Amino acid sequence: MSRSPALRPLREVNTEPAERTLTRVVWVLNEIVKRITDRDWRDSDKIPKTGGVIFVVNHISNFDPISFGQFITYAGRWPRYLGKASLFKIPVLGKIIAACGQIPVERNSRNAGQALDRAIAAVNEGKSITVYPEGTVTLDPDLWPMVGKTGAARIALATGCPVIPVGQWGAQEIMPGKKPVFPKFFPRRTLMAKAGDPVPLDDLRGQPITPAVMKEATSRIMNAITGLVADLRGEEPPAVRYDPSRRADGAARQTEDPA
Repeated sequence: MSRSPALRPLREVNTEPAERTLTRVVWVLNEIVKRITDRDWRDSDKIPKTGGVIFVVNHISNFDPISFGQFITYAGRWPRYLGKASLFKIPVLGKIIAACGQIPVERNSRNAGQALDRAIAAVNEGKSITVYPEGTVTLDPDLWPMVGKTGAARIALATGCPVIPVGQWGAQEIMPGKKPVFPKFFPRRTLMAKAGDPVPLDDLRGQPITPAVMKEATSRIMNAITGLVADLRGEEPPAVRYDPSRRADGAARQTEDPA
């Protein structure tokens, strides 16, 4: 029986070309994280080894980009995220993030579309892009995936590339809450991740990019992610997805039906 990818040397499981800074940073983080956490990685064989691809994943913690990055790295792909532009302005850290090939997103600005253009270009070059469709760490009281934004769907329909959903769980125990806090590594935590089959979007490709098409594609993406998270948690998700845009009127769960 072959060893789990998590137990094999990185050079054996990932031969994809990448920025030198990215490979070094991921290797260093892996050497640290693997010594202080356990890993429950499932169905990593569903990760395409080559070609442009979008990974869509739930966002539960400021630590989960590290834990998810380890999962797809050892499945054969390097993590490249669409991240808040403010991170790129942090001294030293910002330069490292940029050198790792990550893509800044200037939210609520006229330049916001540039991030999607760069992501589309990267996918067309055969790279992988990771998108958090929720746009932020979930605000759902029980940490279930929220209503999604349309960025991942737009990239997918513009490129025709596969969209691979991934559910993750456990990182919220290391760094809970929306605000960054000092990690809690003890007692030892288990970081869980599970990849799914490509989200079925073929029937939407080639159609006019209307709000209805974007909503349908995004709903399918969030359904797939939520199902994987439910499998990891061994629980049933809520019947209606949490919508942070409706918190003010007390109706945050009275919007999209994920079924």
